[in-house]
Amino acid sequence: MIPQRWQPLVMLIAARFHEFVREPEVIFWVYGFPLGLAIGLFFAFSNTKPQTPDVDVAGTPDQVRAEQVAQRLRDERWQDEKLKVEVHSEDACKKRLTMGKSALYLVVHPNKIEYVYDPARAESVQARYWTEAILSRTDGSNIEPTAVSEPGSRYIDFLLPGLIGTNIMGGGLFGVGFVLVDMRVRKLFKRLRATPMRNSDLLMSLLISRLLFLLPEMAALLCVGHFALGVPINGSLFTLGVLILIGAAAFSAIGLLLGSRTDKTETASGLMNMIMLPMYILSGVFFSSKRFPDQVQPFIQALPLTQLIDAMREVMLEGAGLGEVGWRIAILAGYAVGTFALALYLFKWR
Repeated sequence: MIPQRWQPLVMLIAARFHEFVREPEVIFWVYGFPLGLAIGLFFAFSNTKPQTPDVDVAGTPDQVRAEQVAQRLRDERWQDEKLKVEVHSEDACKKRLTMGKSALYLVVHPNKIEYVYDPARAESVQARYWTEAILSRTDGSNIEPTAVSEPGSRYIDFLLPGLIGTNIMGGGLFGVGFVLVDMRVRKLFKRLRATPMRNSDLLMSLLISRLLFLLPEMAALLCVGHFALGVPINGSLFTLGVLILIGAAAFSAIGLLLGSRTDKTETASGLMNMIMLPMYILSGVFFSSKRFPDQVQPFIQALPLTQLIDAMREVMLEGAGLGEVGWRIAILAGYAVGTFALALYLFKWR
């Protein structure tokens, strides 16, 4: 038996489910459109002028020779193959390659140089040939390329969390914001306020129903990625689930805020694209957000999509636990609570 206090909320959630089922074309706008936009951006970025690759040199087993190789790669004479070169420990090099912060790394042995990179990643192949071209002019060492193929080190492993994050963002903004605008256009709020319903119940029902819609979708994407593409999930499924739900709550609450006073679908579409497009570009969907200048990093790190994608990569690829990504979850929870409260305060019921 449902307590009387919660009966309006449960009925509103059920009504949202019935409305969703009766209008299957909404599924395309909630799920298909953001995914299609992400794929379009991927092809757009793949056709741009190649960026300066980040190349790491492992400081072991020979630190002195590693520094010498790094210095040769930094030589300003090689303008055609300009590289960003850093020296790290081998473990740090592996981690940076996995997280997309470098295109490849070199392990300098006494009689050879080993290249470690992902051959399916265009940036890595480009960096390998540029590096090889420079070293062939300055160093007679044998070069041994090592293709990275194990799960966790490929570009698809880096890309999948980004695509899942954009899907969560698009579903939250479009799946909640447009619903509010449509209800306002149809003048449903006056009728709903005549019922024994709290104002917060309506907004909560939209947020909760969005989270429920999200669960089977995320389960399907993760299953396809893990079982069909071999993308690893090294961390806890519980931690990953908590992260997805908090992230979805944050973007759904932002959708509530965007739709709280908007009474035209054109205005809602413009506001949502204004929010989404900067995060598509800056939040590390297709490449690491660390590639942008240090001056804009505080702004990038403040974006909810950056925190969601980085946390998902840490859990899936590095096996991070709930405590390690807890501060990122706290930022997302802050977005969820703050924007929900603001939406409730600013909401136009007419």
